[in-house]
Amino acid sequence: MRLCDLKEKEVINVCNCKCLGFVVDLDIDPCNGCILALIIPGCGRFWGLFGRESELVIPWNQVVKIGPDIILVEVPEPKPPK
Repeated sequence: MRLCDLKEKEVINVCNCKCLGFVVDLDIDPCNGCILALIIPGCGRFWGLFGRESELVIPWNQVVKIGPDIILVEVPEPKPPK
């Protein structure tokens, strides 16, 4: 599978069923060529006029399944501070 194939797939979090976006880049280990993480752009601020939030980096071990249309990942939601 190529990066262009991954870019067409929607990334869904199985923990809360939210759409996280689409893959824009991969973090690859230069020594052995293994994928370390998927990189997804952050949400746009105020209709995209004021840039984007920081990127979401999903480690490869959190990828649950890659299907024909979507990529399922398991990213636990951060707990709110007390």
